Amino acid sequence: MFDYPALAALAAVVREGSFERAAAALHVTPSAVSQRIRGLEERVGCALVVRAQPCRATDTGLRLCQHLDRVHLLEQDMHATLPALARDGTTRVTLPVAVNADSLATWFAPAMAAYAANAPVLMQLSVDDQDHTREWLRSGAVLAAVTGSPRPASGCNSRPLGAMRYVAAASPAFVARHFARGVSAGSLALAPSLAFNRKDELQARWVRRLCHRDIDLPRHTVPSSQAFVTAALAGMGWGLQPLAMVQRDLRAGRLVELVPDTALDVPLHWQHARSASALLEDLTRQVLAAARLALLPG
Repeated sequence: MFDYPALAALAAVVREGSFERAAAALHVTPSAVSQRIRGLEERVGCALVVRAQPCRATDTGLRLCQHLDRVHLLEQDMHATLPALARDGTTRVTLPVAVNADSLATWFAPAMAAYAANAPVLMQLSVDDQDHTREWLRSGAVLAAVTGSPRPASGCNSRPLGAMRYVAAASPAFVARHFARGVSAGSLALAPSLAFNRKDELQARWVRRLCHRDIDLPRHTVPSSQAFVTAALAGMGWGLQPLAMVQRDLRAGRLVELVPDTALDVPLHWQHARSASALLEDLTRQVLAAARLALLPG
């Protein structure tokens, strides 16, 4: 039998990042939170929390947090059908989801907002590269994710969403300065590129397809979808831009494609934990509907 007060303490520490903030959120003392987690760790037989700044869950701790998230979703479904069992007032459950930054900046945020406006949930978003969000599912940190992988994580279903189109673009002045003699392996090895973070491989994939080999690209790191576009407009570097975000800039000539007709289409998938939760199923329907309107057919 699970000790749900102890699981709630564990989830609060992971969510808040410290025992003190978790205690404040639960309206108990930090000592009570520590005792609950220590008792749970003794029962499980392993550490559940890495005591650091901020605190974070171990692999086993994340799986227990995911179990608690699923229980809360199922309880919320039960409250909807048996309101007499519900507590007084509106109760909201946390729904953790991982999504890539470009989807969040374009089509996913409106879908999420429309869903959250009518569902008793508090969305908890984690942002990562589309090639790495599946790992959030595998570890149990989230219940659903927009991912580049079609292969479902263990215990999850996978649905194709469509493809997001990217174009390699830069400001006209940048192109004139760095690619006056054309875009080649040599010029790409010297011209500063833009990358979202160290995990961002889109520029490398585009270059590999164009030049048929890997090139060590000099790059600026700009971890924001909006700032990524702004940096390109300002002539900081070239990068793979979501077409949905830069269409107007391309039409107006504020950005130009490095090589016309070399768009890179990135397939996306929606993976979610297998669950009987109506809330998760409703979110899935909302996400699939939004993707059909915003993305290219897979």
